[in-house]
Amino acid sequence: MLLLRSILFNTAFYINLFGRMILLSPIYFLTPRKAAFRIPKGWASSNNWLMKNIVGATFEIEGLENIPEGGCIFAPKHQSAWDTFALLPWQRDPVYILKRELMWIPLFGWYVAKQRMIPVNRGARGKVMVEVMKRTKEEMDAGRQLIIYPEGTRRAPGAEPEYRYGIARIYRDIKVPVVPIVAHWGLFWGRRKLIKYPGRFKVKILPPIQPGMDPDAFYAHLIETLETASDQLLIETVKANPHLPLPPTAAKRLAELRAQSAA
Repeated sequence: MLLLRSILFNTAFYINLFGRMILLSPIYFLTPRKAAFRIPKGWASSNNWLMKNIVGATFEIEGLENIPEGGCIFAPKHQSAWDTFALLPWQRDPVYILKRELMWIPLFGWYVAKQRMIPVNRGARGKVMVEVMKRTKEEMDAGRQLIIYPEGTRRAPGAEPEYRYGIARIYRDIKVPVVPIVAHWGLFWGRRKLIKYPGRFKVKILPPIQPGMDPDAFYAHLIETLETASDQLLIETVKANPHLPLPPTAAKRLAELRAQSAA
């Protein structure tokens, strides 16, 4: 049954993606940018509905009151394809810095371009990165919310952190609050995994880190904040979902946390 539900969800997910992208393109491209963003938001909401009603996986959000008005940086832990879009219905006007190759994908790249996402050549230096930072500041000054994953790529639940310093540079230069976010999406929708698991979990939006800190101090504080909250939430999520088969990284980290607690 688990395999059947996962196959059904994966099929519905891609039909939902390409069907909406094709059928709603005339409306999307003829509508002003902010109004057109309702279409990606609706797509994200429908995927959450599919996860709930086909797979049986649902989440609740704590800390929506921690999202500041105006420009800010969302800094989520990144574990799954799910966390790239699941929170869009609660975000006003987000902007991503993404690899430029995504802009070359027909139709998808056009959708992304209309929302003024910021492409970057990951190997670029110098003037290119200066231009990226200029674009980022322009979008943030317009009151948008930047989404950036501090670890740069998806990490398995419980994996040892590998943060990148880039977020500290953006924090220093853009001067807006940074909002840490933790959840264990990867326990339910793992990276490159066919099987999706049912259950219920929390997404925690933590209090914002205000601008003005020394970049090194901010970087250390952000890592400590995210990792402490992530550890606590791992224990809570596994306790609430004892049926979940844990990936080795999560099982190892859980054992370490239990040993620390017993010491």
